[in-house]
Amino acid sequence: MDFIEFWTVCSANKIILSEEQMDNMRRFHKELIYWNEKVNMVSRKDIDFVLAKHILHSLTIMKYVNIPEKAKVIDIGTGGGLPGIPLKIANPTIYLTLIDSITKKIKIVEMLAKHTGLRNIEAKAVRAEVFAQNPLYQNKFDLVVSRAVAPASKIFIWAQNLLKKNGKMILWKGGDLSNEIEDLKLLNNYLKVSEITIDFFGYDYFKQENKKLLIIEL
Repeated sequence: MDFIEFWTVCSANKIILSEEQMDNMRRFHKELIYWNEKVNMVSRKDIDFVLAKHILHSLTIMKYVNIPEKAKVIDIGTGGGLPGIPLKIANPTIYLTLIDSITKKIKIVEMLAKHTGLRNIEAKAVRAEVFAQNPLYQNKFDLVVSRAVAPASKIFIWAQNLLKKNGKMILWKGGDLSNEIEDLKLLNNYLKVSEITIDFFGYDYFKQENKKLLIIEL
């Protein structure tokens, strides 16, 4: 996938990116690949497919979930800044917090975020379960997002206290999620859990690979 196809696929799925936003996507893509040689932030076997399998994948939420202006969003286990930084580029008014337990990844992610020129991005090297115990961050976030980090029940236990009332937790997943959903219901039978198969017009990889979004509402 090149950037023309990327922009076309985004547009076809009602994700509209300006030229400035596309410039930031290009910059992030270029630097993520460069720094991945030094610190393994995405799988080395995916390095030729970062734009489609990682950056576009991060944006798929925008087809299915409305992200309000100035929403407070936390990306748990951000790794290489995914999905957080692409979401921030596409939604520049959001307040974004990126956390990961690996300090050297967070240092690079912080630098990548600064190079986009976007404001209101905070990056912290901390474990999610420790971060969630800080009263300053409890009941603060409209959205908790996490991509391929841990089982849904574990992320829910870590992050439930971070969500505002009516907040949502959105997890990028794949395959059969029946056991993960059952485990969530065992934790809290009142949870509203929605499973969405990602189906992007003009790019069928996500559907073929059974990629999904799991949306959890308190």
